[in-house]
Amino acid sequence: MSKKVAEQLVEMLVEAGIKRIYAVTGDSLNELNDAVRRNDNIRWIHVRHEEAGAYAAAAEAELHGLACCAGSSGPGHVHLINGLYDAHRAGAAVLAIASTCATTEFGSGYFQETNTTKLFDDCSHYNQIATTPAQLPRMTQAALQHAFHHKGVAVLGLPGDVSSMEAVENMSADKTYFSKASICPAEEELLALSRLINTHKKIAIFCGIGAVEAHDEVVKLAEMLKAPVGYSFRGKMGIQYDNPYEVGMTGLLGLPSAYHSMHESDLVILLGTDFPYVPFIPQDKILVQIDSKPERLGRRAKLDMGLHGDIKTSLNALFPLLDTNTDDSFLAAQLKVYEKVKEHLNTYVADKGEKDAIHPEAVAFEINKLAAQDAIFTVDTGMCCVWGSRYIDATGKRTMLGSFNHGSMANAMPHAIGAALSSPERQVVAMCGDGGLSMMLGDLATIKQYNLPIKLIVFNNRSLGMVKLEMEVAGLPDSETDMVNPDFALVATAMGIKGVTIDDPNQLEEGMKAAFMHDGPVLVNVMTDPNAMAMPPKIEFKMMKGMALTMTKLMLGGKFDEVLDTVKSNYKHLKSIID
Repeated sequence: MSKKVAEQLVEMLVEAGIKRIYAVTGDSLNELNDAVRRNDNIRWIHVRHEEAGAYAAAAEAELHGLACCAGSSGPGHVHLINGLYDAHRAGAAVLAIASTCATTEFGSGYFQETNTTKLFDDCSHYNQIATTPAQLPRMTQAALQHAFHHKGVAVLGLPGDVSSMEAVENMSADKTYFSKASICPAEEELLALSRLINTHKKIAIFCGIGAVEAHDEVVKLAEMLKAPVGYSFRGKMGIQYDNPYEVGMTGLLGLPSAYHSMHESDLVILLGTDFPYVPFIPQDKILVQIDSKPERLGRRAKLDMGLHGDIKTSLNALFPLLDTNTDDSFLAAQLKVYEKVKEHLNTYVADKGEKDAIHPEAVAFEINKLAAQDAIFTVDTGMCCVWGSRYIDATGKRTMLGSFNHGSMANAMPHAIGAALSSPERQVVAMCGDGGLSMMLGDLATIKQYNLPIKLIVFNNRSLGMVKLEMEVAGLPDSETDMVNPDFALVATAMGIKGVTIDDPNQLEEGMKAAFMHDGPVLVNVMTDPNAMAMPPKIEFKMMKGMALTMTKLMLGGKFDEVLDTVKSNYKHLKSIID
């Protein structure tokens, strides 16, 4: 063959539908970079940090099924690690190309030498290094197959010298096969499940990301059983919309209504969820679970039944076996609770806060109001997740991306880069924490370089808000959570992006509207209330005790103003605690 290994690799990526490689070029990646340059069907996206590239690829993979990032020898591919962990745990199909030093230097302690198979072992489904031209095409095809079908990361190690060698024709398939399958539980298991369901009237349904492709089936099940429907954060966008039976989220960021419905029921049906927060799942109820990955059955709770199947196929097979419940009293009671919860959430929308202490709930409300019906939202881990989960509404066309499983800071802005490049026809809104944005600030330059019209909304509370709350709930005075931030609007301006600061609640609505109307990237630096708290759906006595202990320690330490500010900022939560 009259082509280099790097060219052969690029052709296989193009054949698989990959349109971008997110990377910082250099040394061992130069041949791959050049091969991309000479191929009109793929682009090299020059990020400023490889971690940002991995996050961008993860976002593209979640939106479109498969994506690619790369890191050069040693430090370059080590920088990919956090973003790849996030992609792997999120089930995003990402191919990571980890270029290395020349094969002749392996095992010599050479400059920038790393062992990629050891390095990426814990965050990949496939992890091999091609040391000969004949290995490269077979490994590429296998890596792509593993990433797509196992839903996670595949790592292809590519030594710099191998990439410049003459390519060898592949002895196996060059093509990636994007096959799909329907999975249905065995007939006897469905019969047993239907008998269990038919003997109970107070039933709650809880959905995760695995149920989002079965929205209509979930609604039909809820209608038949007169069952309220709760969901996880990842399940929200696919389950909430056009669903008269939904009662919100549960979990650390969730609402009392979903928690209440699950704990007041007799039977809980878990659909496509690997929800990790065991204390929020009632352990004294009858629990059944359906999941396409059978290894997940029962690892969060003691199940009465665990069935292997995808949700759409399983529910369609189950429907003919179910009796219709005519008693809607349980459902009506849960929906009434949900209405009260939503009224409470709107308290902070009507009262927007004070100067330099704008209520973040009001900011999220404005975002929801102004964003397009098919917008893509990215949310930083921490308090931005709280506001996104509670105030951004699903429409059936919107998408929300975040580090929901890995829980890493700094994901919102790089996720937005991948979303904007791969979905240029859709509006992209990044809900950034000041702590998260500070970590990856350099990749604002990437947004400018590719002129991505992302709306970056910074919830600038001058602190690590979620960490502060965690410490207070644990009975610890917050320590080293405060942040001295730069003027983010000025930083954005310096990078060629429109920067706006909003510090007056009376200017919030018009300021946000102007930002959303801006044609191009814009960063809105909103000075939010540093003492705003996110109350969990179930207030336990030990949480109240921990918060009281924290307040006492602060007062004994002379911080009366801080105690008063916290109480004033969150007085509207007191009724929900007492009730």
